[in-house]
Amino acid sequence: MTASTVKLKPGDTIGILGGGQLGRMLAGAAARLGFRCQIFASDPDSPAFDVVQHATCAEYADVEALELFANDVDLVTYEFENVPAAAAMILAARRPVLPEYTVLGTTQDRLAEKDFVTGLGIGTAAYADVSSVESLRAAIARIKLPAVIKTRRFGYDGKGQAIIREGDDLERIWIELATKSAILEAFVPFEREISVIAARGADGRVECFDVTENEHGDHILKISRVPAAIPDALAARARGIAETIADALNYVGVLAVEMFVVAGAGGPTQLVNEIAPRVHNSGHWTLDGASISQFEQHIRAIAGWPLGKPVRHGAVTMTNLIGDEVNDYARWLAVPGATVHLYGKGVSRPGRKMGHVTEVTPQAPK
Repeated sequence: MTASTVKLKPGDTIGILGGGQLGRMLAGAAARLGFRCQIFASDPDSPAFDVVQHATCAEYADVEALELFANDVDLVTYEFENVPAAAAMILAARRPVLPEYTVLGTTQDRLAEKDFVTGLGIGTAAYADVSSVESLRAAIARIKLPAVIKTRRFGYDGKGQAIIREGDDLERIWIELATKSAILEAFVPFEREISVIAARGADGRVECFDVTENEHGDHILKISRVPAAIPDALAARARGIAETIADALNYVGVLAVEMFVVAGAGGPTQLVNEIAPRVHNSGHWTLDGASISQFEQHIRAIAGWPLGKPVRHGAVTMTNLIGDEVNDYARWLAVPGATVHLYGKGVSRPGRKMGHVTEVTPQAPK
């Protein structure tokens, strides 16, 4: 069965790979549309387990568990991009997997992703493949410092990367990165960071949410604001980039495209930083700040249902509750117009996303 022939009906079951907060919110959106969900995750404390009737706790290499999971669902999707390719292939042989697992071959490898984006004629930071200290030195000679070195795979929230400046010990940095496959990227002196959350259906229709402006702390998203403080023309170009990427991937579902806004002689422009083939933290504002959330949009897309036309309710601010900040939930509950989302995670470790708060300020009609 191909993506274009998938047509779920209420009462069908969607399997979700991954049991974090994104899976939890996807399951909630699916339930509102009359679907059932099953979660497959390796962590017994996965917060998504709490909101579904049936779940599988097993390793992603457990072929028997994957086959039993496939037998119980009508379609499979995922909430994190580092799904093992072998697991996705096993499931795809039995049930539709959307977005198609072939997308992961591009987005799980930072070098492949950069090559893909630049191949579309879309700008990125200058970059180079690095596989040794010697190749790192050669890359620095071309790209110059400061620069950012990243593992090609399995990095998120600042993990698996380091900034290199003049005088740094390259051998030590390479050893600490603990990889044989890395990418060096030029450091971008950006004005702001933005992202576009886009949904694409199997029929090729794309709907983009308003461009989001993001602030990070310690490499972790802290605050998202919508609309982004950028010119309308730049926002339109950013949405166009996200649509081009979704079309080129033949994507079905929701994806996020993270970008840097940089100064230019003819005004600000943007460079693509990363693609996230899933619902995204910077789209959490849509739960309360738009007529349809990114989570419902994803479920509609993979189910073969029509996409919604997102209408923003006003100026929106989303604040992540990270680590012990979750203990201040009572203060947020007292803020007029604020909506608190807690993820049900048991341990509030430093850097762990425990929940978020959305504040919507209605805007006067023009």
